[in-house]
Amino acid sequence: MYNYIVDFNDKGVVTLGFLDSVLGNASEVDISAIQNDYARILANNERIEKAYRLIRDMFLFTDKRLILVNIQGITGKKVEYHSIPYRAITHFSIETAGHFDLDAELKIWISGTDTPIEKKFNKNLNIYELQGVLASYTLR
Repeated sequence: MYNYIVDFNDKGVVTLGFLDSVLGNASEVDISAIQNDYARILANNERIEKAYRLIRDMFLFTDKRLILVNIQGITGKKVEYHSIPYRAITHFSIETAGHFDLDAELKIWISGTDTPIEKKFNKNLNIYELQGVLASYTLR
């Protein structure tokens, strides 16, 4: 037996997803599948190199910045794009999921702010891989 949730894609069409997505199961996304969807927010000569989906939200790693895409509301028509140049990331941390703790956590501190951006992930995501990608971009 499967547990389903109802979700709306960007065209207002109802889609069904497994309960795992509600629990924060992030997965890597094929870049070619989303390149056109996000072309309007990219600068000239900027390209998406890695992307991860977390429920409806996205982490886009471009060759110039990290873009956090926060899809809001029931229909998903309202979208926040949080652009973070890699040079503005002062430090970040990960907290792995334990035996009884289901969530892994990523915290990103940006220069000029005291409070980090916090994102939680299901332990199915390889948090080490995600932090490795972030490290490779911030250490350039």
